[in-house]
Amino acid sequence: MLSSLVNKYNIAGPRYTSYPTVPYWNEDTFSLSNWKSSLIKSFRESNAKEGISLYIHLPYCESLCTFCGCNKRITKQHGVESPYIEAVLKEWQLYLELFDEKPIIKELHLGGGTPTFFSPENLTRLIKGILKSALVADRYEFSFEGHPNNTTKAHLEALYNVGFRRVSYGVQDYNETVQKAIHRLQPFENVKRATEMARDVGYTSVGHDIIFGLPFQTLEHVKETILKTKALLPDRLAFYSYAHVPWIKGNGQRGFNDSDLPSADLKRQQYELGKQLLAEVGYHEIGMDHFALQTDSLYKSMQNGDLHRNFMGYTASKTQAMIGLGVSAISDSWYGFSQNEKGIEAYYHLLNENILPVYRGHILNEEDLVIRKHILNLMCQFKTTWSGHSLYFKELPEVLIKLKEMKNDGLLNIGSNTIEVTKEGQPFVRNICMAFDLLLQRKQPDTQLFSMTV
Repeated sequence: MLSSLVNKYNIAGPRYTSYPTVPYWNEDTFSLSNWKSSLIKSFRESNAKEGISLYIHLPYCESLCTFCGCNKRITKQHGVESPYIEAVLKEWQLYLELFDEKPIIKELHLGGGTPTFFSPENLTRLIKGILKSALVADRYEFSFEGHPNNTTKAHLEALYNVGFRRVSYGVQDYNETVQKAIHRLQPFENVKRATEMARDVGYTSVGHDIIFGLPFQTLEHVKETILKTKALLPDRLAFYSYAHVPWIKGNGQRGFNDSDLPSADLKRQQYELGKQLLAEVGYHEIGMDHFALQTDSLYKSMQNGDLHRNFMGYTASKTQAMIGLGVSAISDSWYGFSQNEKGIEAYYHLLNENILPVYRGHILNEEDLVIRKHILNLMCQFKTTWSGHSLYFKELPEVLIKLKEMKNDGLLNIGSNTIEVTKEGQPFVRNICMAFDLLLQRKQPDTQLFSMTV
């Protein structure tokens, strides 16, 4: 039964870290001015109540991993560090000028690229430069992405000393054949060392990222990786499907042939095996593709019903406003999205002109806001409702008709004013959300924009 469902529903679809999804942003009605207005509105509504989130994109890597879909700049020249940090702090200052009070930072995340490409001293300078003009929320969460091969104790201590308590390491797969194919050679011993160092320093949450569906990856490879992961028992895991989108990301994802990738059916077997092994030692599935121990804040957030999803993925700290700093970073005011210039040179040029380095975005209309809430509910709680008509929209009857076949396949239950995803339907939650995606329904893309849902 599962195999037939995989074959039926394995289509290209968004991961829904936002709605509208980036390809459907209306750039014609977007401007830097209306983006600023949307952020100021959001900040005034929410800063004192819940604070804001910050995402800082650090794009540099010393080598290219061919599975990676992130915006990165490959170099071994570390002289790029200081100019980039100065530029990020300049961007932060331009945002501070919009606000009439100090921002309260509830969540701060360093992503990449490879944040640990930067020296501990420069990372300290960056964070202290951010915090000197802000307050920190009582229940804050600072986290960063570390590379197991180059994260040192000095990195961990420096970031710990400025408030970081969570780190996630990209593991992907422990098999050497797979690692060579994706150009990510890192033995288990390096991950073990980095994980144990973080705990010795005092980090309370250590996460690992594992990918299934990689080139040459077999069921045995996934089993081996999960068993080694169980030995280290990270507090949370991202266990997700490799997104093969070489038509978007260029040559970085053309280091192997399509025929080297597992079939959709094998990918689902890999996922089910991994999920079973993780459950045996106490991991709980959180939303889509995420797992956590009961002691981790992500699990507690799911239990409390306040799990959130944004461009950083699932997060335990929901804020209405999220500011993205650095090249290609995306910001979210709830009422609008903006994305920074992707090229470092263009990013620097605008900052030198004292202009926020935004190059595109989208301002949400009333329909967008309603659909966004439904998709967030489904992605974070596996259910949504339109009771009291607050989330009712005129196309809802058509959406329910589209969902009827999924209901017949046992993927969801439909009530008088509710939809609830079944356990069997959780792996297909992206497909369920697509029925609500009115922009996607109205204009199917001429070319493939998204990775496959399975």
